[in-house]
Amino acid sequence: MTSTTAPRERVAALVARLGRWSTGRGPLYLLLAARFRQLIDEGVLRPGTALPPDRALASALAVGRTTVVAAYEALRQEGRIVRRQGSGTRVADVALAPPDERLAAGDATSNPLFLHLLEPPDGVILLSCASPEGAPPEVARAYAGITFPAADLGYHPAGHPALRAALADRFTARGLPTGPERILVTTGAQQALSLLTRHLVAPGDPVLVEAPTYPGALDLFREAAGVPLPVPTGPEGVDVAVAVRMMAAHRPAFAYVISRFQNPTGGVLPPLPARRLAAAAREHGVPLVDDEVLAELPLHHEEFTGPPPLAAQDGAGDVLTIGSLSKVVWGGLRIGWLRGPAPLVARLARLKAVHDLGTDVPAQLAAVELIAGLDALRARRVRELRARHDHLRAELTRNLPSWHCPPVRGGQTLWARLPQGDAVAFAQVALRHGVAVLPGAVVDPTGASTRCLRLHFLSSPAELTEAVRRLATAWRSYSAEPYSVESPHGLDRAGRTPEAVDARR
Repeated sequence: MTSTTAPRERVAALVARLGRWSTGRGPLYLLLAARFRQLIDEGVLRPGTALPPDRALASALAVGRTTVVAAYEALRQEGRIVRRQGSGTRVADVALAPPDERLAAGDATSNPLFLHLLEPPDGVILLSCASPEGAPPEVARAYAGITFPAADLGYHPAGHPALRAALADRFTARGLPTGPERILVTTGAQQALSLLTRHLVAPGDPVLVEAPTYPGALDLFREAAGVPLPVPTGPEGVDVAVAVRMMAAHRPAFAYVISRFQNPTGGVLPPLPARRLAAAAREHGVPLVDDEVLAELPLHHEEFTGPPPLAAQDGAGDVLTIGSLSKVVWGGLRIGWLRGPAPLVARLARLKAVHDLGTDVPAQLAAVELIAGLDALRARRVRELRARHDHLRAELTRNLPSWHCPPVRGGQTLWARLPQGDAVAFAQVALRHGVAVLPGAVVDPTGASTRCLRLHFLSSPAELTEAVRRLATAWRSYSAEPYSVESPHGLDRAGRTPEAVDARR
């Protein structure tokens, strides 16, 4: 077989595997990227597999070269392929690695939070998965007190009436008048966001997101072939001036923000910018989604009576609000909700019915009891979080003084910045030392958080101490490696290539 024939046969074999990739809605490059994504995730295209050059694949598929280039670029940003000048395009070496290795390599769409839930690694402290460990005793008591109505069919696609009423009352008490018809009960906040994404996002649609943001949201938007439209965020929340310009210029399918105790930065959007954001969304016809999963976890007493919900800053009250009991109570209690206009709630309830006919009724009835006593449970949770936040920061200051780990006003994570190097590379070293951390590349669609890590403070003080001890050991090991602080061009700290370093040894 000639050298020319072999590449042609490989391209033909790949085209056959791609099949009818162009059928469906949306831009061709997104459809092509989606098919490649499927082949990589299913193991058909193995790690290290060489992919055809742009022009060769474009010719074989009878599409423009820009279609292939855009599809490859989308896959590169997700961490599924690598492209290097002179060595071509290959499936990333970590694309099908075990979950712990995929975490370390910063797999940006098969997010490590979900991977570790599927296959928890042994002996590793998970500072990557921010969820309370163990259900509080109130959960068992709530289930024990359930009484089932004899005439109830058990199917409530929009949610059990008792829980919808309890949630509506709680919103009203927070300064946002709400009736039960504006509440949709979901199987966790993740389902609420998933339903909104299915309903609002078509392939190729932009979705305004904070950068960095919750990685599970990015997974949903990419699965729907939406295109993240990132806006910077920080201690004062999302950059509203940039968000307003983005909404005016791009009219995204919706805007997704975490206005209070942002995940992962802990930022809080002040009332005045919040009103401006809500007004701009209304002016440009952009649905505004506020994720309040962490909103009821302030670390200081004065924050308990903090600003009203973002939806209350909107005169029409049409901001869509997502919440759940997973962080205040327990992740295993899969009760979430969405508050929005009644017509939208009704449409989403019909969409939800197609998938599951309604959220588990015993869990909903238990949630009614839990919400009645939620303030006391929350106060206990917050006291615990505050102590562990302070403990983790003290341990980091003592053992890793070069790291920048500012305090947060609420939530359950710190946003740490390394003094040098790359957080994805360090996460791999940390994992070898028995602690999993979430690198910034996983949560930031701009790629601008390469030196950042998300660390939760939910574990016991003893476990947090041990986690920091392991991180400090990992950091010493990482800092000693010759390529631990590589530039984007593969140079070491002295500006030398790996080949130049090897030649001097």
